[in-house]
Amino acid sequence: MPEPGRAALRLEVVMGALSDPLRMRIVRTLLLESEAFDHTCGWFGFDRPKSSLTHHFRTLREAGLIRQRQYGLERRSHVRVDDLEARFPGLLALVADWEG
Repeated sequence: MPEPGRAALRLEVVMGALSDPLRMRIVRTLLLESEAFDHTCGWFGFDRPKSSLTHHFRTLREAGLIRQRQYGLERRSHVRVDDLEARFPGLLALVADWEG
């Protein structure tokens, strides 16, 4: 699935993706409660239509915050910790500490 490379990550795009409280919650949950690639979007328990969740996960992926892999009919996600820490040191610590 398309995602920017490490060198192409842009702070304004990443921050724009994180400006939505639901997307911030997704990233924070993946950081604090998830194993790599082990949860689908249904695991989060959000009461949202699948199309809405697809949009939010796509926005996060296209901004470079998450990487997704396809497993059959499911997509599983994880945060691109190494890439984000290399480009924006400390950003993920702020997300992890956020209590919106």
